[in-house]
Amino acid sequence: MGHYIKNLIEEGEHQQLDFKYEISDSKKIARSLAAFANTDGGRLLIGVKDNGSIAGVKSDEEFYMVETAATLYTKPEVLYSTREWNVEGRQVVEVIVHPRAGKPHKAPDKDGNFKVFVRVKDQNLLANTVLLTYWKRREQESPDGVFIHYTEKEDLLLKYLEKNGSITLTRLIKLTSLNKRKAEMLLVDFMLLNIIEMIITENSVFYRIKDI
Repeated sequence: MGHYIKNLIEEGEHQQLDFKYEISDSKKIARSLAAFANTDGGRLLIGVKDNGSIAGVKSDEEFYMVETAATLYTKPEVLYSTREWNVEGRQVVEVIVHPRAGKPHKAPDKDGNFKVFVRVKDQNLLANTVLLTYWKRREQESPDGVFIHYTEKEDLLLKYLEKNGSITLTRLIKLTSLNKRKAEMLLVDFMLLNIIEMIITENSVFYRIKDI
């Protein structure tokens, strides 16, 4: 049984796997649960240090803190399941989160405001307006597909991407002279058409032609 957990640990922390030495803050865990659910799902291994060493769960209180995180600090509530493993005489708890099926999940940020988080590599980052609008439009689009009016603005974006590889929202606004809202809608349209993709990093968000 321990081989399963050890194999997971060998993967290291990534977009679908996070290690927690202990649970001391339900709001922080809520961000991880929401981010997993909003992205590709994932697993929390409680009782495992950041370096992968197994410390074991110290108290049953940690179970309740995960439950509190999911029931009180995620909106809508994140559904999860748990499994307990005995590894080298120490208890490791696996918290399994599946990808969301409906509205994006929100969790409190550091100021206590409920925001939408996504999982990027081994971090929980805020979703921006473009991504939130893309999710909403994707769920609302008709089976006939997405239609856009191809104007000079759309042409400018594609030619810029072909030449430079990527673009930020700020650069797009300067390039096209569109206001922020219209520039965001332009990006969303091309994302819905599967032409461009969003890349989120800790320091920036940019857009590039999607590899087919």
